[in-house]
Order: sequence, then C-alpha cells, then structure tokens
Amino acid sequence: MSKKLYSYAKCSTCRKAIKWLEAEGIEVETIPIVDAPPTREEIEAYWRASELPLKKFFNTSGQSYRNGGFSQKIKDMSDSEQLDALAADGKLMKRPILVTEAGVLVGFREENYRAHFGK
Repeated sequence: MSKKLYSYAKCSTCRKAIKWLEAEGIEVETIPIVDAPPTREEIEAYWRASELPLKKFFNTSGQSYRNGGFSQKIKDMSDSEQLDALAADGKLMKRPILVTEAGVLVGFREENYRAHFGK
C-alpha cells in the first residue's frame, strides 16, 4: 500500500503537512480531496482504521458544514448517514487525511505525524 495524503491546495494545514512530509523525506501520493474524494467505502475503512469517532472526519470550520447545518444535524445522524454525507462532499471532510499501512491520521499535528512515522 502506498502512502496517500488527501489534501486541499488552498488549505494551510494541508500545506503544513506536505511541507513536513517533504522535510522528513517521506513520499506520499497527494490526492485532491475535492476533485478526487475517497469513496464511501474508503471513508468507512479509513474511519475504522483511525479509531476516531466519525464526527472527527467532519471539517467543522468549513462552509459545507455550516451551510448544511451539520452542527445541529450530526448528533441525530446514524453512522451510515454521516458516511453518505462525507462521501457526497469532499469539502465536508476534515483534511488532510493521511493513509498508510500503519493507520490513518486526520488533520495535521506534527507530534502525531512524528509518532506515526517513528521520528
């Protein structure tokens, strides 16, 4: 399995993650999350591998989240409904999403990336 990084070019957090990966010499396949979002099945697999609550996959500061009223709706949505919503709109997903053989990281925190890669 290759390392994948779902990112959004205009996202400063994504740019920080890419800069960190490059500085550490870690090669990843960068995938534009809006143009080529993961499928519903991939999102579900990434969620399960991440061991995070599904709500952590939502970009709570984005327009799609706010305009869709998800701050109110999400607490009453089933996992299946949340997965459908994430799969329908790449901008609804928190980014970056790093996928490796060792697991899945959502968002970018340098200390989490260091631990993930044993740096």
